[in-house]
Amino acid sequence: MLAFYRRLYPFKPIFHWLNHAPTPEDLFTKREVAFNLPGDVMIRYQSFADVDEFKRQVCKLNPTRFEIGPVYTSRPRDRKTARAGSFNPIARELVFDIDMTDYDPVRTCCSSADICKRCWAFIAAAVRVLDTAIRDQFGYEHLLWVYSGRRGIHLWISDQEAMRLTDEQRKAIVNWLNVVPKDESKRLNVRFGSRALPASLKAALDHLAMVFTELILLDQNCFESEKGSAALLRLIPDTRVVDALETQWASGLSSSEVKWKDFQTQIKSYKKDSSQRAQLIAAMEDIILQYTYPRLDENVSKKRNHLLKAPFCVHPKTGRICVPVDPAHIDEFDPEAVPTVTQLLGELDAADGADGVEHHSDWERTSLRPYVEMLEKHNQRMMDEVRRERRGTGTFLSASRSPQLNHSADMSW
Repeated sequence: MLAFYRRLYPFKPIFHWLNHAPTPEDLFTKREVAFNLPGDVMIRYQSFADVDEFKRQVCKLNPTRFEIGPVYTSRPRDRKTARAGSFNPIARELVFDIDMTDYDPVRTCCSSADICKRCWAFIAAAVRVLDTAIRDQFGYEHLLWVYSGRRGIHLWISDQEAMRLTDEQRKAIVNWLNVVPKDESKRLNVRFGSRALPASLKAALDHLAMVFTELILLDQNCFESEKGSAALLRLIPDTRVVDALETQWASGLSSSEVKWKDFQTQIKSYKKDSSQRAQLIAAMEDIILQYTYPRLDENVSKKRNHLLKAPFCVHPKTGRICVPVDPAHIDEFDPEAVPTVTQLLGELDAADGADGVEHHSDWERTSLRPYVEMLEKHNQRMMDEVRRERRGTGTFLSASRSPQLNHSADMSW
């Protein structure tokens, strides 16, 4: 781990990402970093004057991982000398966490902490839907998706308005985006007044209907087993249809695709303009959403002071690096192909042997390079926007200005 931090960890790109600028400002110097040490020891409220001090402390402590927290009113390391009640979080990326274990009730290939390329399709579908929803519905642009290193993915949103959001506003956004109930036996409750879906969910449904066929019916075959069939029947609101399907499926095993077609046939048994048919079509759409819509760990997103593992840390269980992921190519991403720290150090040893010279920050000579370059491009877009903003109406958490933020962002979506 020490060799990884000394030579491979991309401290400067991480500094630029947190700081939104090339030289240290409040977004970095008043930012909490928490270190996880062996033996479940955590050192919180660390902060640094610049990237060099940050790297020195990481190399000194050699943590198993470290986590990123909010920007405070004063430097976290000086919090004990702050006036009583004056040390508060004021800015933080809007973050989301999608964990594969939340899909255990519906996936059939793996369970618990295990993950494979097949069940990664659940994460891929979630990324596509959530990335589109956040960009289209909230107008945010600076979204960084990061593989968690084991069984999930994190989203960091660094737009200035997102950084300023209060806890109440963050909670409102999460509640708006959270659709799937925690209790799998409960049906979705997303239709208000009429039977029509909200426009935001209707747009997602068009994509998820295809995902449902390929992933739920064909790949995962979620309804083939007796347990899977029972789960499907619980979500159908018409007792006549449920009874008919139970009788039909009692004769033997049928594939999920066949059972779904049986359900559709039952829907067509009602007249086109009947209320029963409309109710069952709505139920069919809701089932598609329930099995494929993003499942969010809402507690991660609601509070500014929540800690989240930093990008490019090493997952202690798998040894894999928490690398950025391109949402445009999320379907092609393979979590099992992500480089491990052992692999990277082997690549570095081979590169050292080739030129006989030891370098520092040598990620560019390993398979970590495309992931760091992805972060650098993200940073460049973000810093370009900050520069344009500062040439216009003002600055955002600049070092020369008070870090108190305006919480009047319009959230009337």
